[in-house]
Amino acid sequence: MSVIDHIGLGFADYPRALRFYEATLAPLGIAIVMQLTKEETGDYEGAGFGRDGKPSFWTSGGGRTAPRVHIAFVAEDRAAVDAFFEAALAAGAADNGAPGVRAHYHPNYYGAFVLDPEGHNIEAVCHKPA
Repeated sequence: MSVIDHIGLGFADYPRALRFYEATLAPLGIAIVMQLTKEETGDYEGAGFGRDGKPSFWTSGGGRTAPRVHIAFVAEDRAAVDAFFEAALAAGAADNGAPGVRAHYHPNYYGAFVLDPEGHNIEAVCHKPA
């Protein structure tokens, strides 16, 4: 069981962040499962990304989260890590570490790192053997 139920980041350019994460997380099987509007909440606008109807990663407007953070998303296999990396670059991310084994973590740690449009270090990682 995960130790964190969900996490949220605020973005200065929420529409851009929403488009970025929709494209970047799709190869990992992560999609928007819930959206909230200011009309519903009074002042919060956000989208919850997740799997199986459970939002675990929230994006919202209202300003940039600072300092920058690191978030690692679980990938089912190494091909999904590769697809995440390519999708992220195509969506405007900066390369922060191409897909590959990071044996200094453990022999099967296969990850890729990008910087999102607001500078957060976003990773996809698979812990399974090749």
